[in-house]
Amino acid sequence: MAAPSFRFKHFDLKGQRGGTVIEVTLSAVNNVRLMTAGNFQRFKELLDFKYVGGVAKKSPIRLVIPEDGHWHLIVDMEGHHGLAECSVKLTPPAAAATRRAS
Repeated sequence: MAAPSFRFKHFDLKGQRGGTVIEVTLSAVNNVRLMTAGNFQRFKELLDFKYVGGVAKKSPIRLVIPEDGHWHLIVDMEGHHGLAECSVKLTPPAAAATRRAS
């Protein structure tokens, strides 16, 4: 089976509720892609896949999980100079709503 030719970091977020906020801190410009389990499989097989996110030119970047399910986060260097150091923090929907209201 083929695999992406560029380096990437994979974070299996397991089952998450829609509305959960993902905060990704990066040391350099990279792609940040949030995808379902099915789309992650397609990503690994070099097939067309769908995701939320894109090129992260600033850090941190925040993405919101659109619906309940099993989610994967990929940080990759495709089209960039190297793979960034990164960290990921999850904020549940209720806590995220409270933070925005403050």
